[in-house]
Amino acid sequence: MKFTQRLGYYLGGFGIGLIILMFFLNGKDASCDYGPNARTVKNISSKPMVYSNNSSEFIKMNKLDSTTIINLVKYGNVDFSKSDTSKDSCNIYLIENSYKEKALELSVKNCDTIATLLKIYYVKPI
Repeated sequence: MKFTQRLGYYLGGFGIGLIILMFFLNGKDASCDYGPNARTVKNISSKPMVYSNNSSEFIKMNKLDSTTIINLVKYGNVDFSKSDTSKDSCNIYLIENSYKEKALELSVKNCDTIATLLKIYYVKPI
């Protein structure tokens, strides 16, 4: 069998395999969250969010809604050096993000079944 025939068979089988994979994985929410930031944010985002009094006042004062808060958490960066991850039950993470070109920090308490937004505040530029 010539090389061109072998290459043709290989590419044909590879193409059929790709089509089958696309058929089976179509509509699945497959993701590759291997980094610590992505895993932490995904874990927090998968739980119902509760707001503390301090954060509720900030949200009302700045006219934010729950979708904005969820997106701030989902697309934010976790600062592990400022986070308290040594607790057994509920870790507290500091998430940095920006909204309308202003830097924000969110302090989120991540427990087993619920995530609580403890504080949210604008960071003053240096």
